[in-house]
Amino acid sequence: MSNGFETLAIHAGQEPDPLTGAVVPPIYATSTYKQDGVGGLRSGYEYSRSANPTRTALEEALAAVEGGVRGLAFASGLAAEDTILRTVCKPNDHVVIPNDAYGGTYRLFAKVNERWGLRYDPAPLGDIDAVAAAVTQKTKIIWVETPTNPLLGIADIAALAELAHSCGALLVVDNTFASPYLQQPLALGADIVVHSTTKYVGGHSDVVGGALIARDQGLADELAYHQNAMGAVAGPFDAWLTLRGLKTLGVRMDRHCDNAERVVDLLLAHPRVTEVLYPGLPEHAGHEVAAKQMKRFGGMVSFRVEGGEQAAVDVCNRAKLFTLGESLGGVESLIEHPGRMTHASAAGSPLEVPADLVRLSVGIETVDDLLEDLTQALG
Repeated sequence: MSNGFETLAIHAGQEPDPLTGAVVPPIYATSTYKQDGVGGLRSGYEYSRSANPTRTALEEALAAVEGGVRGLAFASGLAAEDTILRTVCKPNDHVVIPNDAYGGTYRLFAKVNERWGLRYDPAPLGDIDAVAAAVTQKTKIIWVETPTNPLLGIADIAALAELAHSCGALLVVDNTFASPYLQQPLALGADIVVHSTTKYVGGHSDVVGGALIARDQGLADELAYHQNAMGAVAGPFDAWLTLRGLKTLGVRMDRHCDNAERVVDLLLAHPRVTEVLYPGLPEHAGHEVAAKQMKRFGGMVSFRVEGGEQAAVDVCNRAKLFTLGESLGGVESLIEHPGRMTHASAAGSPLEVPADLVRLSVGIETVDDLLEDLTQALG
């Protein structure tokens, strides 16, 4: 019997506890496990860096909702990303990255892995020819965010998968902004999906985590080997919180999308807003691709304001119900100035973001209250 997304999110990897019948997987707060004789492991558990039952439940659920053969849970999204790079690449290899990637991803490439000898080039992922031109004989990965952070650009996952595979490279898709509820990259040809589960998957701004889900068993096993060897795993309580969040992802994303669409309407009509960036808009350059590969268009909205950088900063500072803060994807609405906050590490680089840009993570509050707060913040 095939199950729908919400059924998988609630039940996959989460059978009632065989000892007590508890319907919620227990938090296995243990570092080690009794062995039944030397090498006699119970259900394969020996040490919680290598595996923990609470983490296993999360990993099985993540694999199920993304349609992968195996999921892996990490201490953060960046720990997951670093594990991909050190599994797949070696010094002097090359990666194509988005020209408006998340600032932390850019920092990982530019300040950490470049010193190790990993080369990279940014490219506009919405332009297949430009991506193809950036590929070299050393390219091992085409790295995709769609929608991108913070400019909400859209990349055609199926077309990029075909390009990557024709070049002998892997396609890695950061699915954090869309979430597995709105977008299924593996079904479109991606090889690995990466998440900051801190965001929509966890959904409550109370846990930091990351995840990888792979389409191929051999690649999944390589990633799992490096997960254990490098050790940046999700702890059992973090895994439990993330699993709790995943159960309600579908209903939360529906409300995030509903509210974001109302916010977009307000921004389009406001005289101080010079541009609204949202893939749900017919005039958005990636709208047709987004409509083809996404269920809906998400809860993230970016916009530019007249008056330049200070005007954008002032909007952020005047907001009250929209909390001024980094991160995204929680039930509460957030506002931030990417140039000075989440993307400060990209200042002066080809990935520098516009100074007059404001980014919103639209939460699930009463939408009229959000609209009222934005109206007063815009002045």
